[in-house]
Amino acid sequence: MTSNTKPDVNQAIDSVYRSDWSRIIATLIRLIGDFDVAEESAQEAFTAAVKQWESTGVPELPRAWIIQTARYKAIDCLRRRERFTSKLKDYTASELFVTIEEPSYDTNEILDERLRLIFTCCHPSLSVEAQVALTLRMLGGLETDEIARAFLVPTATMAQRLVRAKRKIRDAGIPYTVPDMNEMPTRVDAVLTVIYLIFNEGYAATRGEGIIRPNMSKEAIRLCRLVKMLMEPQPPTEVTALLALMLLHDSRRDTRLDEFGNLVLLEEQDRSRWDRSKIAEALPLVEEALRHGAKPFALQAAIAALHCQAACAEETDWQQIVQLYNLLERLQPSPIVLLNRAVAIAMVESPTAALVLIDDIANELEDYHLFHATRADLLRRVGALQEAAQSYTRALALVTNDSERRFLEERLRQVQI
Repeated sequence: MTSNTKPDVNQAIDSVYRSDWSRIIATLIRLIGDFDVAEESAQEAFTAAVKQWESTGVPELPRAWIIQTARYKAIDCLRRRERFTSKLKDYTASELFVTIEEPSYDTNEILDERLRLIFTCCHPSLSVEAQVALTLRMLGGLETDEIARAFLVPTATMAQRLVRAKRKIRDAGIPYTVPDMNEMPTRVDAVLTVIYLIFNEGYAATRGEGIIRPNMSKEAIRLCRLVKMLMEPQPPTEVTALLALMLLHDSRRDTRLDEFGNLVLLEEQDRSRWDRSKIAEALPLVEEALRHGAKPFALQAAIAALHCQAACAEETDWQQIVQLYNLLERLQPSPIVLLNRAVAIAMVESPTAALVLIDDIANELEDYHLFHATRADLLRRVGALQEAAQSYTRALALVTNDSERRFLEERLRQVQI
C-alpha cells in the first residue's frame, strides 16, 4: 500500500479516474446492463474511495476496488427500484454478484470491454449526434458541458440528448456487443468520430490546469488500433487515416508545453524532440489512405504530415496545406474547417485576407474561444492592437483551460503595452 496521507489519496483517485474511467464504466455496464446505474454507481464509488482510502490507504488494485464498490452501490440502487424482487433473480444468475478481481487487459484482445461499449453507444438506431455524445460521456468520462463544447451547442441541449440516448438503449434492448462484420459499415463512421473526439480531449483538454491529458490520447490511439485490427485484412481508409492523424499529433505532445506548463505554439516547438518513431509509423499510413481517395481524416492526416515533415516552421508547405483545406471544405464543410483554412491563408497571403474570411463565420463561432483567439492574433499581426485586445478579452471570457488562459493573458498584456 502507498502512504495514506490525503495528498497521496487524492492523487491516486485522480489518477485512477483519468486512466481507468473507461475500463471501469465499460465493465460495470456489462455487469449491470444499465447505463444510468453504472454511471451513478461508479461516481459513488469514487466518492467512497476518498473517505475510505484516507483511513486504510490506497489499495493494491485501486481499479478493482472501485469496480467492486460500484457493484455494491448498483445493488443498493436496484433494491430501491420498483420490481426489484423480479430483477434480483436475473442479476443473481448474472455476473453482478461475482467477486471482482483485477481484469487482465491485453492490448491485442479485440473483444475489449471499451470497444463493446463504443459499438453499443454507436448503434444505428441512435442519431449520430447522440451516438457520439453518449460515448464521450460513458467512455471518455467527459462532463456534459465539455461534450456540449465539442458540438458547439448549449449544455442543456446536450444533457437532453444524453438522457434520450440512454433511454433508447434501455427501452430498445440494444445488445452490449461488438457487431458482426456485416453490421460494421453502419457504425464505423460514428465510432471513428468518437475516437477522434476522445483523442482531442486528451490533446487539448476542455478544462483543468494542463492542456494535455495523455491517457485519453493514448486510449484513443489504442482503440483505433483495435478497430483497424477488427476489420482486417481490409480496414476502411478512414480507420487507417485516423490512426495516422492521431499518431502525428501525438508525436508533438512533449513539446506543446514548456517546463512551467505554459503553451508552446507549433512554430516555436523544438522539433528535435518530436517523436520520430510515431511520425515514421504514420507517414506510410497517410500515403496508403490517400491512395484510396481524399476523405476527411485522410486530408487532415495529410495536413498534419506536412507540418511534421517540415524541418522548421519556415519550411512548412502552406500552399499545399491551403489546397488540402480547400478539398476538406468541399467534403466536410464546417466553421471549424473554415477557421483553420483562414489560418493557412494568413500564412500564404496575409493576415488581412484571413480576417475577411473569418469575419464571415463570426456568428457561428461566437461562443468558441479559439475563434476569438485566432482573430486576436491576426489583428495583432496587422497592428490593430486595440481590436486585438478586445478579441483576447472575449477569448479569455470563454476559455476554461488554465494553460490556454495563461497564454491568452500574456498575449493580452503584450498588445496593451
